[in-house]
Amino acid sequence: MPLPKLDRTPDAQRRKTMRAVKSKDTKPEMIVRRIAHGLGRRFRLHRKDLPGAPDLTFARDRRVIFVHGCFWHGHDCKRGARTPKTNNAYWSAKIARNRARDAAALTQLRDDGWRALVVWECETRDREILRQRIADFLDASPHMNEQKKMSGEMAGHDDIHG
Repeated sequence: MPLPKLDRTPDAQRRKTMRAVKSKDTKPEMIVRRIAHGLGRRFRLHRKDLPGAPDLTFARDRRVIFVHGCFWHGHDCKRGARTPKTNNAYWSAKIARNRARDAAALTQLRDDGWRALVVWECETRDREILRQRIADFLDASPHMNEQKKMSGEMAGHDDIHG
């Protein structure tokens, strides 16, 4: 006997709602794109030839930016820590797969000589802090972090944020 359905939203409405969820050109992504453009930087979008298809790619500098939705990528903020009331096992497994895929993409990018920055949806609220973070990431010398690592200044830190 099937379990009672806890979700009161009709199936057709739920399908319509889920289809409306975008993976590209989201509000947080557009905020990051405007900031990068305002810094005078030019980029390519969603390069499928790179691991994880980064949201913004700065090929000349070998740098990429991912803009992650807190819920979909399992951030540890209030929004990311929410658990759906229905079909919890499905969503927990899906978010765990997303996190594993994200980690693998970041590792592959680093191994291929790319530097990556992860911007979480919740971090787009304070635009000035985000602008400075993106500027620092894009303007950092490719050898600066290696020098800091050798001197011990960055012990336990990585150039991949998140």
